[in-house]
Amino acid sequence: MNFELSLFEFAAALVSATGVWLTARRSPWSWPVGLVSVIAYAWIFVDAKLYSDTLLQVIFALLILYGWHRWMRNLDDTGHVRVASLDARSAWLHLAVGTAAALALGYVMHRWTDASLPWLDAALTAFSLVAQWWQARRHAAAWWLWIAVDVIYVGEYVYKSLPITAVLYAGFVVLAAMGWRAWTREREVIATT
Repeated sequence: MNFELSLFEFAAALVSATGVWLTARRSPWSWPVGLVSVIAYAWIFVDAKLYSDTLLQVIFALLILYGWHRWMRNLDDTGHVRVASLDARSAWLHLAVGTAAALALGYVMHRWTDASLPWLDAALTAFSLVAQWWQARRHAAAWWLWIAVDVIYVGEYVYKSLPITAVLYAGFVVLAAMGWRAWTREREVIATT
């Protein structure tokens, strides 16, 4: 990896961490910052031949636009997004769709590309999309899924010699735990009022 790409990866990591931090704080500014981040990471992942991750960034860009729109319609008096509950039936359905998508994408990447880690990359991509969908729909449960996915991503990025991104995803685990705590508190406040 060359020096310029390492600097670019570092800058993308900072922008990405800022976006997740803003999301944990329920700030609508998380969405435009996230959009910059996914555009930068799409380029990084193409270079690393992580094609499912590249595809994920493109889909994230679309989900970011959707989430930004939804959040702007659901702000409280302080300008923060209101947390919404996720029923168990919907959660299991979304996880089943994620599993099917992981298998289908893994097969495609394994069969027709030179993707590195096609099955793992596909599974992480699919479940990241489920987590992003839940995030856009304002569900605190998204944070648990992000924690699980991000822990595995750390190992993938260490293996792929993307140390800055591995550290970023380790930081995402911490930010996701903070987000879960903050969003759960907000949900509890809503339930008592």
